[in-house]
Amino acid sequence: MKTYRAGVLSYLGLMLCLATGSVAAQTATTLLVGIDRRQTMSLNGDWHYLVEQPPARELYDNSGKVKDSGYAQNTHPNISTGKHNSEYDFATAPTLKVPGDWNTQDPTLLRFEGVVWYQRDFDFQPTPGTRTFVHVGAANYRSYVWVNGKRICQHEGGFTPFDCDATEALHENKNFVVIAVDSTRHQDDIPSLMYDWFNYGGLTRDVSLATVPERFIDDYDVHLRKEPAFQASGQRTLQGYVHVMGAGAGTPVSLTIADAGVTVHATTDADGKASFAAVAKSLALWSPQTPRLYKVRIASGRDAIDEEIGFRDIRVDGTRILLNGKAIFLQGANMHAEAPVRGGRANSDDDVRNIFTMLHDLHANFVRLCHYPHDERMTRTADRAGVMVWSEIPLWQGISFDKPEVYDKAVAMLHEMVRRDRNKASIIFWSVSNETPRREDRTRFLTNLANEARAIDSTRLITSALIGPRVDRDLIVQDDPLTQALDVIGQNEYIGWYEGTPESADTKTWQFPQKPVIMSEFGAEAKFGNHGGPNDRWTEEQQVNVMMHQLAMLNRIPQVRGLTPWVLMDFRSSTRNIPRLQDGFNRKGLFSETMEKKKSFFLFEKTYAEHTAGRAE
Repeated sequence: MKTYRAGVLSYLGLMLCLATGSVAAQTATTLLVGIDRRQTMSLNGDWHYLVEQPPARELYDNSGKVKDSGYAQNTHPNISTGKHNSEYDFATAPTLKVPGDWNTQDPTLLRFEGVVWYQRDFDFQPTPGTRTFVHVGAANYRSYVWVNGKRICQHEGGFTPFDCDATEALHENKNFVVIAVDSTRHQDDIPSLMYDWFNYGGLTRDVSLATVPERFIDDYDVHLRKEPAFQASGQRTLQGYVHVMGAGAGTPVSLTIADAGVTVHATTDADGKASFAAVAKSLALWSPQTPRLYKVRIASGRDAIDEEIGFRDIRVDGTRILLNGKAIFLQGANMHAEAPVRGGRANSDDDVRNIFTMLHDLHANFVRLCHYPHDERMTRTADRAGVMVWSEIPLWQGISFDKPEVYDKAVAMLHEMVRRDRNKASIIFWSVSNETPRREDRTRFLTNLANEARAIDSTRLITSALIGPRVDRDLIVQDDPLTQALDVIGQNEYIGWYEGTPESADTKTWQFPQKPVIMSEFGAEAKFGNHGGPNDRWTEEQQVNVMMHQLAMLNRIPQVRGLTPWVLMDFRSSTRNIPRLQDGFNRKGLFSETMEKKKSFFLFEKTYAEHTAGRAE
């Protein structure tokens, strides 16, 4: 346990280094919570880019260390006379749109995995008494950031935001930023070498400059206090904290929720944290039927943030999932962060609008955001739309569970996911993994991680999507020891597609521990417009046949409390290479990648509209 706990301590120590500026060019992490609630200077748009084939000699030296010379310095070649640079020039290089993956913008880079360098010029006027951060919503997978030739941070992980303190590197007026992004896979990465989605590389989410006072609000948590038992008439106590970076003990903090009659005045402790508890005069709880969000103003000194937060209670009672004291059934679907219609990584308002249109058409009240944290637009929209969310870190299959340094990475990713989204009422589950092998080192790793998730957020439920046991027998007993660490069990299975025939599901009996179960993946592939008989593979009719037998089987499992068929929409995957049927896409979607509705969509639309699948209790 000491070895694993070191991951948490290193994360907290890293946060301190970033806050104080005491470590230059260190690994960055999520720092500014609520970045979309601040006024920022957008760096989105056209960035010049250069591609480096392996071994990426401009980024790494012969020992693998990052170089601060070469492309990072953004020099220009002396074409006619004088000494050459290392033969590059951003100024005359082509451009890529940011945010965006490079794979779908340059046809020659569709399957490229490696290093791409980004560069952009910008004007800036420093303000005395402030600090300025380069905020990156996500970049896949390793990122290195230089401002005016000075390396200010680096980050590992492709799906969580990070912030780099650029204060000392910025100049008045003309500036430039260079970011090298390396999407190369490694065994000890998270995810590891093999995964069934597309490895989109690049600056895939928003990039901006955020200027804040020297003492600024970097983190906050405002939630409904979780009592030992939920009481509908008395759940009005809000609690949490506000953290002010750079503040000493006794720094005033205020929190106001006018519509709930809450006004809080508190002071920070020696660590800059001000904890609070307050009873709301009136409070309407968030739910899919009434997704009430309250305007919350948080202020300290010269800094203030205006938030929108919903308040709800989520817990388990035996095999039931209770939302605000009422048993619920989750009608959902899985969704990758794949942009409908245009393709590539989802990262825009239009992408999110299209995804939620599909969920709305399906009558879904739940979505599993697989297999990594999605753009913050998704969770903001889920809050407003009343769609409950399963959020996950990308611990998928072949992870090096025996290595403490990999556990440290998992802890950092977990903290970053929770830190960004802990104030989103829509998120009800934190998931620690998907389809991991049943081994002692894996169970220890994920049990510790589940406990870490509870330690940093005790208000939500912890889950994981399990694969196995084998389904070749009629009695299927789920006795994976990881279930002991979970509040809710996620179960993946593909009877009728990878195992047996559609009719094989008719004779199956499942046994689970006495906990709620989400059937987190099931389905079959079908190319939109490909038709045939109910047993003709790759047809829409066979996909429906598989799903009909699945629904009948799942209805016989008494503690199933939610369904997320795999998957809402077809998505690109480098492992799916059957020409004319897959063409580089996983075809298990209810929709095609261009939002065309397959026959299986209409099956689930009707099932969800009539509430004929599963039961809340």
